[in-house]
Amino acid sequence: MKDGPGLSRGLKSRHIQMIAIGGAIGTGLFLGSGTAIHESGPSIILAYAVTGIFCYFLMRAIGDLLLSDIKLHSFIDFVKRYLGDGFEFVTGWTYWLCWINIAMADLTASGIYVRFWFPHFPQWATPLIIIVVLFISNMASVQLFGEMESWFAFVKVFAIIALIIIGGYMIAIGYQTNAGTASFANLVSHGGFFPTGLKGFLISFQMVLFAFAGIEMVGITAGEAEDPKINLPKAINSLPIRIGLFYVGSMIVIMSIYPWNSLSATQSPFVMVFADVGVKAAAGIVNFVVLTAAMSACNSAIFSTSRTLYALAKGGNAPKRFKKIGRSSVPNAALNFSSLVLLLVVVLNYLIPKNVFKLISGMATVNFIFVWVMLMVCHIAYRRKVKQTDELIFPMPGYPFTDFLTIAFFLFVLVMLLFDSNMLVSIVLAVIWFACLLSIYFLRVRSKKRRAM
Repeated sequence: MKDGPGLSRGLKSRHIQMIAIGGAIGTGLFLGSGTAIHESGPSIILAYAVTGIFCYFLMRAIGDLLLSDIKLHSFIDFVKRYLGDGFEFVTGWTYWLCWINIAMADLTASGIYVRFWFPHFPQWATPLIIIVVLFISNMASVQLFGEMESWFAFVKVFAIIALIIIGGYMIAIGYQTNAGTASFANLVSHGGFFPTGLKGFLISFQMVLFAFAGIEMVGITAGEAEDPKINLPKAINSLPIRIGLFYVGSMIVIMSIYPWNSLSATQSPFVMVFADVGVKAAAGIVNFVVLTAAMSACNSAIFSTSRTLYALAKGGNAPKRFKKIGRSSVPNAALNFSSLVLLLVVVLNYLIPKNVFKLISGMATVNFIFVWVMLMVCHIAYRRKVKQTDELIFPMPGYPFTDFLTIAFFLFVLVMLLFDSNMLVSIVLAVIWFACLLSIYFLRVRSKKRRAM
C-alpha cells in the first residue's frame, strides 16, 4: 500500500526490529574491540553502558518526534519544521555524508576481509561487487531491503549470542586458557577496573561512540514502516536490552576469559574465544560475520542516503529529480546518485588502499555527533511548542533534563576527539565540509532574494 507521495509502507514489524538490532551492532565490535580493550581495559564495559544510555535517550527523542506526525517520513523533515530551512540543509546533507562515509569505511574493510580467503583478489573489486548487488536489491523494493537487512542482523546476533553462551560455559567451569583461568575475577585482578587510569577510560568514548554510529537509522525507516505507532516504540524500547546483551555482555565475557592485558590489539577477541574451544575455522567464521556486518552497513547506507536525499528534495534543499519515485515505490534518482558516489571508494581503494579506512571513519564520527546534537536540539524545539503533554504518543522520559544531558555528553566526546592526533585530519575535513555547506546555502538564499526582486 502506498503512502503520501509514493513511498511504500512495506517494512513489517520484524524488519523494523532487526534493522534496529543491526544498527546497534557495527564491525567495530567484532574486529576493533581488541584495540579498544587494549587501550582502556575493563573500563570499556562502563563506557559502553554509559554511551548506550545516552543513545537510548537519543532514540527516545527521535521516536517522540516521529510519532508526533506520522505523515512526515524522516527526522530530516522535523528539522526543517522546528529549526528551519538552513538547519535542514546542513543537517540533511551532513547525515547523507555520514552514511556515505560509513559505507565507504566498511566497503574498504570488506576488501580486506575477502583477501583473508583470496589473498591475491584486488582490494577494490570486492566493494564494486557489493555496491552493484545491494544497489539492485534496494532498487527492487523496500521489502527486499528489509529482508536482506534482517538476515544480515541475524548473522551478527547469532555470533554474539554464541560467544556469550560459549564464554559463559568457559567461565562457569573455570576453563584454562593460555592466559590463565576463566573467571569474573579477571575483570579487576589485573590492575583494577580502570587499569589505564581516567585518561584511558575517557579516550575510550571515541571508539565506543563510533561503534554506535547508525543506531538512529530506525528513525529513517519510520516513513516506510507498516505500523509506525506500534513498531517504532517497540524497537526503541528494546534498545537497553540489546546494548546490555551485545556490547556490555560480550565485553564482560571476553575479559573474564582473557585478562585485558593478554588480549591482542590486532586480533579479534571473538576469534580467540572460538579458537580456544577447538573451533578450527574460528578465524574464517568471524571473518564471515565481519564481512556480513560490512555488507549490512553498505545496505543501510544505500537505503538511508536515498531517503535522506528524497526528504531534502521535498524540502527544496536538494535537486527536484531526487523526489522521483519508481514503480517499486523507491526513490530511484536519489538511490542512483548515492550509489554512484559510493563507487568513489572503489577508486580510493585502488589509489590509496592503506589510508582510506582511518580517514573516512574518523570523519564519520565527527559528523554523526553533529547530526545527533541537531536531533536533540530539534526535539527540544518541538517540545517547547507542544501545549498539552498528555497528547504525546511516545514522550521523552525526563524531558528537558535528559535532552540537555545527552547534548552535553555528545559535546564531551567531541572535545575528547580533539586530543586524539589521529583525528586531526578528519576534524579538519569535517570543518571544511560544514564551511562549504554554509557557503552553498547562503549563496542559494542570496540567489532566491535576487530573483524575488
